[in-house]
Amino acid sequence: MNFGNQTPTIVVLKEGTDASQGRGQIISNINACIAVQEALKPTLGPLGSDILIVSSNQKTTISNDGATILKLLDVVHPAAKTLVDISRAQDAEVGDGTTSVTILAGELMKEAKPFLEEGISTHLIMKGYRTAVKLATDKIKELAVDIGSDGEVNRELLERCAKTAMTSKLIYKNADFFVKMCVDAVLSLDRDELNDKLIGIKKIAGGAMEDSIFVDGVAFKKTFSYAGFEQQPKKFNNPKILSLNVELELKAEKDNAEVRVEHVEDYQSIVDAEWQLILDKLKQIEDTGANIVLSKLPIGDLATQYFADRNIFCAGRVGADDMNRVIQAVGGAIQSTTNDIHDEHLGTCEVFEEIQIGSERYNLFKGCPNAKTSTLLLRGGAEQVIAEVERSLHDAIMIVKRALQNKMVVAGGGAIEMEISKYLRDYSKTIAGKQQLIIHAFAKALEVIPRQLCENAGFDAVELLNKLRLAHSKGEKWFGIDFENENVGDNFAKFVWEPALVKINALSSATEATNLILSVDETIKNKESQGANAGMPAPAGRGRGMPMGM
Repeated sequence: MNFGNQTPTIVVLKEGTDASQGRGQIISNINACIAVQEALKPTLGPLGSDILIVSSNQKTTISNDGATILKLLDVVHPAAKTLVDISRAQDAEVGDGTTSVTILAGELMKEAKPFLEEGISTHLIMKGYRTAVKLATDKIKELAVDIGSDGEVNRELLERCAKTAMTSKLIYKNADFFVKMCVDAVLSLDRDELNDKLIGIKKIAGGAMEDSIFVDGVAFKKTFSYAGFEQQPKKFNNPKILSLNVELELKAEKDNAEVRVEHVEDYQSIVDAEWQLILDKLKQIEDTGANIVLSKLPIGDLATQYFADRNIFCAGRVGADDMNRVIQAVGGAIQSTTNDIHDEHLGTCEVFEEIQIGSERYNLFKGCPNAKTSTLLLRGGAEQVIAEVERSLHDAIMIVKRALQNKMVVAGGGAIEMEISKYLRDYSKTIAGKQQLIIHAFAKALEVIPRQLCENAGFDAVELLNKLRLAHSKGEKWFGIDFENENVGDNFAKFVWEPALVKINALSSATEATNLILSVDETIKNKESQGANAGMPAPAGRGRGMPMGM
């Protein structure tokens, strides 16, 4: 027999490599994403439920924030991880709508599945989705109402946006109390930058939610202090505040240096010199006229007693974030030496006081001259409750911030989704071919938001969706789900408002994620990733015969 012309077998991939490809692979990836969507669906809307997640170290988290849940779910499927990523991106970009974006992406994939099973090319579906999302975002911009046309910041409008963001949260029953707090916090920031990192949030266990305090300035937990601290005054009016990055502590000789001496007197002179150094520093601080001394580094027992004798308040080991916010609020600058400190280096505020909050003591700086920062002191019965209050306030703060920057709003409660859905259905009737079906499918997918809102609230979804379709066909563009009356109604008139940016970002991210999943038709997993690094995302690509492990 002649084997001369037989092609030898070429091994391109490592033995044991798992390669899956083709249409079945895309459908498998879609199913994984739909499973993630199903987990999040019950948390959508004002009457959505919370999820209790127990992590591997037995830490419990109760939340209905999409980004938080997905982060803690520890999703290992490589394709489903894209949903985690878009949810985090939505959280970072606009702060709210993290559940909506995941549910929309899952629904768009679900609508694409029948087309794939019928043999339609993924590229045609992607093209249709791209056309649909462009039309949808343009329509949202056209429908959005400008609430800041007079140039003035309308506080009432910001409060309405914040309240809508809180409707699905644990704090909704206390929304009126927290809405004011959120708007105050955002308005205290520099209007040009609106850096939300300058809003400090401190969690103090105990008390009721409405015991939470808004501080127009800075508050931080009392730092570790030495004996002598008790004699220091705990309240000042218009104090001078000195911020340092200097250690005011005597160090034991053996820690710092080796000193060789021949006579006992020499040793004493070294000790005296060291004491003299720190006493000189303390004298220089006293001469500045400062009433409050803060330092990033430790302030020892000698310095504490020295300041107490002179009615000066001191706090050492102040955290970097807290120190930066103090500087932003009271003015002055951090000094790295005690020499040559002038009045312009010191800050001031109207009132400084140390107060007891629950079981903790807090230092409060109120009435700051350049208050471009604020602090929220949150109270609650359990740790999990306070953590969820913090997440809820973060979403509301981000929404107020976006509404200030971009004053275009739309109606929530499924109203804008139904209007876009109607618009895309009408558009699909004007074109021929497969694109008509795909754009119609995109329009149908948008209905998942009002449908899920109904299901979570226990309403009849079929009946209310039919009412919504009828209302929108008659030109009622702001009609959405009315939770108070278990019916449909004009949500714009009811002030259920959301920044248009939230909806645009959610639609764009959901479509991008869907198109990404549709474009991957082959997954190749290395043997190592199945063993030692189980659960790591596998390299994925569309090309056939990827030269791995050669």
